[in-house]
Amino acid sequence: MKVAVLHRSGRLGSLFANLDAGASVYLAAFGILLPLLFGIIAPDLSAQRGASPAAAPIPDPAQALEEMLTAACRHDEAAFASHLTYDNAQAFRSLAQEQRVALLRRLVLLDDAGRPLLSTLDGHTVVRCEAGGLTSEMRFGATEVHENLAFIPVSVPEGSKAQSVRFGLIRESGQWKLLSVGLLLLDVPALGRQWEEFDLQARERNSIAAMRRVAGALKSYQSAYGNLPETLEQLGPPAQDGASPQTAGLLDSDLAKGLAGGYRLRYTIVPASGEENESERNKAAGFTLAAAPVVYGKDGRRSFFLDSSGALRGADKNGAVATADDPPVERDEAQP
Repeated sequence: MKVAVLHRSGRLGSLFANLDAGASVYLAAFGILLPLLFGIIAPDLSAQRGASPAAAPIPDPAQALEEMLTAACRHDEAAFASHLTYDNAQAFRSLAQEQRVALLRRLVLLDDAGRPLLSTLDGHTVVRCEAGGLTSEMRFGATEVHENLAFIPVSVPEGSKAQSVRFGLIRESGQWKLLSVGLLLLDVPALGRQWEEFDLQARERNSIAAMRRVAGALKSYQSAYGNLPETLEQLGPPAQDGASPQTAGLLDSDLAKGLAGGYRLRYTIVPASGEENESERNKAAGFTLAAAPVVYGKDGRRSFFLDSSGALRGADKNGAVATADDPPVERDEAQP
């Protein structure tokens, strides 16, 4: 299921498409595809927990959805969490700031916090969100209520066309809480776990890219100066009088210190064999780079090993250093 997204380009995208290639793979984690059991009566969840008395019940599911989207428009995380089920609200508050904001952005189809505007059309609610010179509009349809479940179709117009998504709500402690978006069951605890996994995988990919950059810098240094540097620090930012063998200006300061995000790099020179001339041996020398997560399980699981030929190997080493004996990394990841 996809719903329209208003981008600055004016084109439509997917509500839960990735925000960007690096930090924002998060919302693809809504791949917990659990079809809703439309029409099946669900029990009131208030009996399952000894929660303290909530605010006055909201009898109209459309009002609850209106307040939820209004809170998302303003990026009011506390108000938004109040419209989630108990477990989802707890998990939402535990998410990283960028993950919470990512969810709010996609629900109102805009990147920046905005100003909500409410109106009606044919007797149904219309929620507009104005932010950054853009306006998204969400038009409610007729509410369907089945005991403790409610479903509200919401259309997002653009020009003469519109795309629609069905929001599901469930009654919990007398309040209507967000349950689903289309056929996607909103399970924030599982979403948070998947986001953490996506973050970890992104850090692993970033460490591979960093190793490739360092390898390229080492080859450039060797070509320029006739030998490999003794340490990665010699590849760092140049001094005021310009690049030199001690400060070649080929890497930023972090990589020159062997730091690649949550990974630590180790560099080793592999002496050339069969060359009698020292100058030729220096030019023919190879190298290896090893990258291991600083905090295993948080910064990454796999350790990686790259040699001067470009061959990349890696495995889950429980934080230990990878070696040339580890299996090759899959081709799509290993490509520079």
